[in-house]
Amino acid sequence: MTAEPLGADEIDELARRARDGDRDALEALLTTVRPRALNVCRGVLPYSSDAEDACQEALLNVATKIGGWHGEGRFTTWLHVVAMNSARSTYRRLKNQAVATDPHDHGPLERPDPRTTSVIAGTRLDLLEAMETIERDHPQFVEPLLLRDVYGLPYDEIARLVGVPLGTVKAQIHHGRRLARPLLRGQE
Repeated sequence: MTAEPLGADEIDELARRARDGDRDALEALLTTVRPRALNVCRGVLPYSSDAEDACQEALLNVATKIGGWHGEGRFTTWLHVVAMNSARSTYRRLKNQAVATDPHDHGPLERPDPRTTSVIAGTRLDLLEAMETIERDHPQFVEPLLLRDVYGLPYDEIARLVGVPLGTVKAQIHHGRRLARPLLRGQE
């Protein structure tokens, strides 16, 4: 017999108990939210093993940093950000581990070689590359842009998550899109 999935209020309650030190609640919470975290990671990393690695990292971060969720918004929204950041971190790690196609060339790669890393994912790779470029000069645009355009979160929820006014979030997303368009068009 399969248990019914928990609703958002029940997940929030589990998270509150876990945050307050209830180990059983933490274990139940991690089991409950694992599929959600994995789906977020798969949204960035299409290869199952990469997404699984990122999901494990996200769940570890949830377990160790649950005190960072203050209970003001939905726990699942906070989880979404944690999982997205883990997926981006996994992407960066894989990109840095990629080796050159010429075994005598040990220099860094401009782009990962598809034969040496499973990160290659068409437009998702282009998007991650564009986000890294934008992040160098305008890091404040990246998280709101990804939360809106990749994960479809509403503006007010993004504003709550990143801790800035709604108008600021809308402006950040607008400017992030403006910077991303030429980067995405320029790659084939």
